[in-house]
Amino acid sequence: MKLDLVEVQKLEGHSARVWNVAWNPAAAGVLASCSADKTVRIWEQSSLSRSWSCKAVLEGTHTRTVKSCAWSPSGKLLATASFDGKTCVWENFATDSECVSVLQVHESEVKSVSWNASGSLLATCGRDKSVSIWEIQPEDECYCVAMLLGHSEDVKMVQWHPTMDLLFSCSYDNTIIKVWWCEDEYGDYDCVQTLSESNNGHSSTVWVISFNAAGDRMVTCSDDRTVKIWGTDIKRMQSGEGYVPWTHLCTLSGSHDRAIYSVHWSRDGIIASGAGDDTIQLFVDSDSDSVVEPAYKLLLKKEKAHTTDINSVQWAPDKESRLLASASDDQTVKIWKLVSEP
Repeated sequence: MKLDLVEVQKLEGHSARVWNVAWNPAAAGVLASCSADKTVRIWEQSSLSRSWSCKAVLEGTHTRTVKSCAWSPSGKLLATASFDGKTCVWENFATDSECVSVLQVHESEVKSVSWNASGSLLATCGRDKSVSIWEIQPEDECYCVAMLLGHSEDVKMVQWHPTMDLLFSCSYDNTIIKVWWCEDEYGDYDCVQTLSESNNGHSSTVWVISFNAAGDRMVTCSDDRTVKIWGTDIKRMQSGEGYVPWTHLCTLSGSHDRAIYSVHWSRDGIIASGAGDDTIQLFVDSDSDSVVEPAYKLLLKKEKAHTTDINSVQWAPDKESRLLASASDDQTVKIWKLVSEP
């Protein structure tokens, strides 16, 4: 059976490049997008017509590009990171959206924001080479509880593990991915592993990290035009045996011919990638018998998915809809559906 990625709707409204999209994990058919136009848009799918429309525009708080947005696990809060040095936390999307907290500790541009699995911690990173961890308390009180220094250049992205308080950061500093973990009762985070070119890492800037549903595999993408798969024994860590290092499993190369800016792993095991070559590509495990080195194959390639660079691809959190959102320099967000053809 052949699969195809069909465009459901093009969402227009941003007046500059769109950097990031994020699905609300607790509300079906709700999507946020952020842009160089200094705004965040909340999109919602009608339960009757199934069409998408903009339900809210978050503006007037950020004064420069909004680079990243992320929903809390409950779906009640949205965090946004901006080049103005601020991270904002928003709520009340059903009525009048409001900024309830402004977090400001980075010296310059904030590049990424990520919630941990419980929604109690928020991580941010920036051009100042640092990673910050914020504790979110009742009444939306936020406190910076850790400043992690270890990168020597811009930190492009932070991402919490989906089930553990294990934080990953990726940077411009010679392709380094750092893994941070708090192993003591005092809340001190240490860098427990560095993944770089010397141990089968990327050879250029790492842009994005994503995890499979089980949390035992990680996918990364880079300026070096490759996608890499990493694995660990997550059950050992969850059982309290201490940190178990991530190891390189395989490298996917030769599919994209420009920098790969985004990857995202769906809950049913499909990896989507978006790149500077204007294509969206999907990869799946090829069911190789090799336990040591799994193999992934190209499932499909969507040419000219946008008219210019694709900055973000994100699968909807539910497996049934098979919806994918993409954001581009062409100022649009697109909703796609993975469908089976006879």
